[in-house]
Amino acid sequence: MTPATHLDDVHRALDSARGRMFTRTERVPLDELTGWAGDPDTGTLRHHRGGFFTVEGLRVRRPGRPVAEWSQPIINQQEIGILGILVKEFDGVPHFLMQLKAEPGNINGIQISPTVQATRSNYLGVHGGRPVPYLDHFRDPSRHRVVTDVRQSEQGSWFLRKRNRNMIIQVSGEVEPLDGYLWLTLPQLHRLLAVDDLVNMDTRSILACLPLTAETAPGDSAPGDTAGYTAPGPAGDFTAALLRSCDPAAPARHSTASLLSWITDTRIRTDLTVESAPLNRLPGWHRTPDGRVAHDSGRFFDVIGVRVEAAGREVARWDQPMIAPYGTGIVALLVARVDGVLHALVHLRAEPGYVDVVELAPTVSCVPENYDVLPPAARPPLLDDVLRADPSAVRFDTVQSEEGGRFHHARSRHLVIETPYRPELAEHPGFRWMTLHQLTGLLRHSHYVNMETRSLLACLRSLTTSAPAPVGAAR
Repeated sequence: MTPATHLDDVHRALDSARGRMFTRTERVPLDELTGWAGDPDTGTLRHHRGGFFTVEGLRVRRPGRPVAEWSQPIINQQEIGILGILVKEFDGVPHFLMQLKAEPGNINGIQISPTVQATRSNYLGVHGGRPVPYLDHFRDPSRHRVVTDVRQSEQGSWFLRKRNRNMIIQVSGEVEPLDGYLWLTLPQLHRLLAVDDLVNMDTRSILACLPLTAETAPGDSAPGDTAGYTAPGPAGDFTAALLRSCDPAAPARHSTASLLSWITDTRIRTDLTVESAPLNRLPGWHRTPDGRVAHDSGRFFDVIGVRVEAAGREVARWDQPMIAPYGTGIVALLVARVDGVLHALVHLRAEPGYVDVVELAPTVSCVPENYDVLPPAARPPLLDDVLRADPSAVRFDTVQSEEGGRFHHARSRHLVIETPYRPELAEHPGFRWMTLHQLTGLLRHSHYVNMETRSLLACLRSLTTSAPAPVGAAR
């Protein structure tokens, strides 16, 4: 199969795949999930083969905060999965091998996924299904050129210390795309990011970890080249400011050394206690008559059971628990030009599921409706700035799906909003202005930049190679 020449080819491939690659998901009570059972003492949900993941209870304490204590269910998946994309040059242009994959939690069926997206249980065959295609390229990366290979966290509010290996491997030999796979260029992927619910969460995470020079160097450069560049364009142009933000020589509001010290100091000072708790006796949560685990307020999320029938997957049928959130989330970055260099306002956020207490989050990351049942002081300090932003200041606005293998119809509106530079915004506790080069530099290491920020970074970086679609056009 030759690389997709036009985006119309991609949409035709999607239309063609929908008839033979799909998941049909039926909600069932948690007690009726085949292969899963609740621990009689704690209620913890486990698979009978011992792999995959568990759903457990958690008790969290943050003294001195507006919400000082709470309890919640959480997914515990300690095994580290592989999220990997193969890249190969065609006529000197890097192309990425993407999979058209249906997940049980996807709101729209098929999404554009990495070449490999597999938990350890999957690739060791615990599910009893077919082998994962192309997996050997990632399990033995020494045979190829490694562009990116780093462990990154997942959502710290829904996963307990979950990490996945984000990889990009460059190959030189022949790689024949199987049915449901196609080669796409980075500019094509960037254009597709402007479409609602199309490029999946794991793809966005990997793209954020891609070295910046791989997308800004000349077309005959290989991914990962470290040659510098000079950003074109006038000082007043947004795209030029964005490209300058990718340049290691561009001035930054804070030095990387001071930012690392700030992160380390916050990790030491943050008072966060996380303890295991019985899922069947969590304060504020209950089992509903139809077999869900739900919060007493009717907000936040449910733990539901689903029965899945699939085509085009390694396994044709299975049952599993999933998290089903209420409402569409908001993940937003405020960006500003400082001396002609675009800076993003990031928030150092603590989550109970993080390995190392805090990670860099977007300016705002929440479901606004949840704050109707929380103390007013808990409301994110810049949420109203985001919700009331002038439409002319919005540089990116698309609804993106969260990971469809564990979350059911979980979606967040991704916003990049330009604002005049205001130093006082960083006076809110836990906020700093950073360049894209600084954020991408931290992505070479684990546990610094959270999932939501990586997702937004992929969207923001897409504006370097593709003109943004009109706001709302994707919907």
